[in-house]
Order: sequence, then C-alpha cells, then structure tokens
Amino acid sequence: MSTFNQPNKPNISRRQLLKAAAIGACSSVLPVAPMVWAKATEDLRIMSRGDVNSNYSLGLLKLALEKAGVPFKLNISEGDFAPMRQRKELLEGGLDILWTATSVDMEEVALPIRVPLYKGLLGHRILIVHRDNKNMFNQVESWDQMLAFRFGQGRDWSDTTIMRANGMKVVPAVKYDNLFLMADGKRFDGFPRGVHEPWDEMAKRPQLELAVDEHVMMVYRSPFYLFVSPRKKSFADDLYQGMLMAVDDGSFDEYFHSNPTVKTVIEKANLKNRLIFNLKNPSLPPKTPVDDARLWVNIDKL
Repeated sequence: MSTFNQPNKPNISRRQLLKAAAIGACSSVLPVAPMVWAKATEDLRIMSRGDVNSNYSLGLLKLALEKAGVPFKLNISEGDFAPMRQRKELLEGGLDILWTATSVDMEEVALPIRVPLYKGLLGHRILIVHRDNKNMFNQVESWDQMLAFRFGQGRDWSDTTIMRANGMKVVPAVKYDNLFLMADGKRFDGFPRGVHEPWDEMAKRPQLELAVDEHVMMVYRSPFYLFVSPRKKSFADDLYQGMLMAVDDGSFDEYFHSNPTVKTVIEKANLKNRLIFNLKNPSLPPKTPVDDARLWVNIDKL
C-alpha cells in the first residue's frame, strides 16, 4: 500500500505532540489581557453662525471629547437656522449636535448634556438699547416699573416664554440679526442679552446706534446645554462623562475663566452694582442639576 503525505502538512512526531500539549496546558492557566477596542471616530454634523456662543460651545465640545478619549471629526456648516428649524434638523438626522437654552420640551425629544456651558451666566440678562435710550432704565426701582417697557426677543427662544411668564411685554422676531436692526430702529426699549454677549455683538455691527444699559439685570435659571441627536445615545453618554471629567479636573473652569468674552463680562458688565430682578422660569426641566454648586457661577466671586 502506498502512503501519500498531504501537501504542505508537516509530519509531527509523538514527542512533538506531547510537548505542544504541555505548552497548551500551561498557557491555559495564564491570565489573558482583555482586548481593548478603540472607539470609532465620531463624524459630527454641526451648524454654527460664528458668534461668541458658537465658538465657545465648540471649544467645550472639543475639550469634553478629548477628556473622554473619543476621536472625532467636526463637519461645521455656516448658517443661522431658527431654533425650531435647528431642532427639526437634529431630530431628523441633519445635525448631530446643537447648543441652546434648555426647556422641558427640548429635553423630551433630544439628549441634553446637563452641564451648563456658561455655568448659568447666560441667565443673567442685561439690555442692549438704542444710544438715545442709554439712561432710560436709570430711574427704575421696582419690577412694576420694568413692566412698563417693551423688550425684543426671538420668537421661538425659551427666554421669550420666561419673560412673558413674568409679565413682560415681548416684541418677537424670527431672525436673530433682525433684533439688532429693531433695537436700532427703536421698535422696543431693550433687547435682553446674556451678560457676555452685547459687546461682541455690537462690535460686529458698528453701523448701528446701540449701547448697553448699565443699571438693571434680570436673573433666572436658564442652563445653556449641548444637545445630541436621539440617534446617538452612546455618544451622548461619552460626551457627558467627558464634560464631568473636565469639571472635576478643573479644566472646565479654566476654559470658562480664560475665555475672552467671560473676561469682558468681568471688566465691563458691572454685575455687583446693578439692580437685580430675579425671575421665575416655568420651563425649567425637573432634572436640572440646580443643587450641584460646581456647575454654576457665583457672580460675587467673578
């Protein structure tokens, strides 16, 4: 009988088989290092209008993702969709992330990253006015006197809901840019802005006759969050953890205090000497972390 060896199959002696079995037995009791899977790169679609809020929010987004070890690519398109259009794009997959003031309705449909990007500073509102009216609010001493004035605001902004809930007369506009034109045209008496916003906004519109009131300030809880598409739950969890890591290691506060717009607030807003009106926010979601002092600014310490 003829014997044929299979091609490329080596002949193995009994001694070699026994040696291989012994090695296998030993290796079976050795610890095996777990496999570590690298995170996939997140390709993120974002719309930015290039203002201070956009630039600031993008910086914190990058910081949080770096802390979380999430590789990412930002696909940023320039634009200025109205809030309802932005929300629609987020829910339908046209956008992956946006930044806006929170509300119960928004938190029900999108994934909020509950770390206030401005540490609640956005809820401190001062007024852009026409230069002719720079001293208009100097004689105000009570909330009833404030209610005699008219205030400009975005039609779909959460701030509009808050102001109307507190009895204020609101003149709405669909477009953000139109509000500055309306202030210049004296269509209302004041345009409430987050304390960090007016100076950069006016510098970009030097042709308009605008100024900042120096007397009054309205304060309410209005967290400004990153919101993530409901299609990206795992990513949202990573982003939240990265944001908390930045809070805990101090890099969030370092970013906040070193930001040029926040520095402008400290230098120009005169926060400690303003007449403050505390407003209620009926749209504040119940899961807002109001008791976590790490996340909120203390204006007495600015």
